[in-house]
Amino acid sequence: MGRAFQNRKESIAKTSDAKSKVYSKYGREIYVVAKQGGSDPDGNLSLRGLIDRAKKDQVPSHVIDKAIKKAEGGGGENFDRARYEGFGPGNCMVIVDCLTDNPNRTFGDVRQCFTKTKTKIGTQGSVSHMFDHSAIFSFKHDDEDAVLEALMMADVDVSDIEQEDDLINVFAPQTDFFKAKQALQDAFGEIDFEMAEIQFIPQTTTEISEEDRPMFDKFIGMLDDLDDVQRVYHNAE
Repeated sequence: MGRAFQNRKESIAKTSDAKSKVYSKYGREIYVVAKQGGSDPDGNLSLRGLIDRAKKDQVPSHVIDKAIKKAEGGGGENFDRARYEGFGPGNCMVIVDCLTDNPNRTFGDVRQCFTKTKTKIGTQGSVSHMFDHSAIFSFKHDDEDAVLEALMMADVDVSDIEQEDDLINVFAPQTDFFKAKQALQDAFGEIDFEMAEIQFIPQTTTEISEEDRPMFDKFIGMLDDLDDVQRVYHNAE
């Protein structure tokens, strides 16, 4: 219990420049998902989930609509997904997920973040085996047993479930994301999810010392500033 995951509420941007970067990252991902799977959220469950997540992070509707219309128009940029792994300050493990139209540029930019903080980018698979790729659902509910029963009745392979105050956190394999979400909605009606997404969750954590903390903050800040970087996962505590 008490598994660590990144609560998106903590990452909501507070300055106008930071908000613009968040909007840009969401706009790019919505464009890619809509272009690949269709622009109708009812027929593209990945798009629907992404739009819900964007709204939770206070992304304006016009940003979402613009990205979808751009995907409907065809043409435009072709983005590929890229994932980089390595060891950050304090020897913490790091996974960097990107969307890029130029893999060579993106790799160079990400590698520079490691190099400038005297850390090391690794090969594919060097740290990801120490993370669980999990679907996470967090919502207000007061009956952990009822939630677990609803998921088991729907044949969802629940990895973990925990109650924190008035919130229930459910963890399941990423392949069960849509099945789990539908099972919860069927059992309890329309749920206002605090979180419903797929993340890499570390199996172990690494404590960052006070000495390493400034460099760790610089490292994460440099990655967040890269337009191609969508998400950064780490096991730093």
